[in-house]
Amino acid sequence: MILYFSGTGNSEYVAHRIANALCDQEMNLFEKIKDHDYTELKSQSPWIIVAPTYAWQIPHILEEWLEHTKLSGNKDIYFVMTCGDGIGNAEKYLIHLCSTIGMNYRGCYEVVMPENYIAMFKTPTRQEAILMIEKAEPVIDQAIEYLRAHKDFPKCQPSIVERLGSGLVNHLFYSLFVHDKKFYVTDACISCGLCEKVCPLQNIKFVNGKPLWHQNCTHCMACISRCPKEAIEYGKHSHGLPRYTCPKSSKS
Repeated sequence: MILYFSGTGNSEYVAHRIANALCDQEMNLFEKIKDHDYTELKSQSPWIIVAPTYAWQIPHILEEWLEHTKLSGNKDIYFVMTCGDGIGNAEKYLIHLCSTIGMNYRGCYEVVMPENYIAMFKTPTRQEAILMIEKAEPVIDQAIEYLRAHKDFPKCQPSIVERLGSGLVNHLFYSLFVHDKKFYVTDACISCGLCEKVCPLQNIKFVNGKPLWHQNCTHCMACISRCPKEAIEYGKHSHGLPRYTCPKSSKS
């Protein structure tokens, strides 16, 4: 079974590609994470977790969900991580996670996709994003071949810098930068409520017809990226940058 979490669509696209190729069931974890639903799941096929990379690890909210949810049936688990540049030393922490939850770790696979972290980096235009995804397609295909053959993903060989990124930098990043203080809405807001619906932490509430953030943010960028009027900004950095959501469908 393929389980995925996705803020702007990259991991969702990769999950669909894998599910279609393997003819396996897939599940979007958005509602389960949002509702703190830790109901036991069962699968006879290996578990495949597809997720974005947040500061060189899987998102903390996904890790917490996995720690609280029993995955029964098949005990093998693979991780496919989408990223803007790399996954660092994420494998070290995934091995520890799998040991904690009693799963058989089969490896993690890196898939570089278009950058979506508009809070810090430049986001691509639609055409640039399509070209980047086309470049990622053979990488996704290779991951699928490992999964189809029931082979372990190749071991990661992180550099010293990557080890620091997934360790100390990850900790500092969450404590110092992952907050919602810089989000605000402009007069372009039409009060459609979509930002509230796409927040996986129920952190956005409408007050007098406008969204307010309530200090429980994971920086998934779903709200700012999916706003139909581009009415949400993140400080000054997001001004003029394209809002990114995955422009391709695995069913196209």
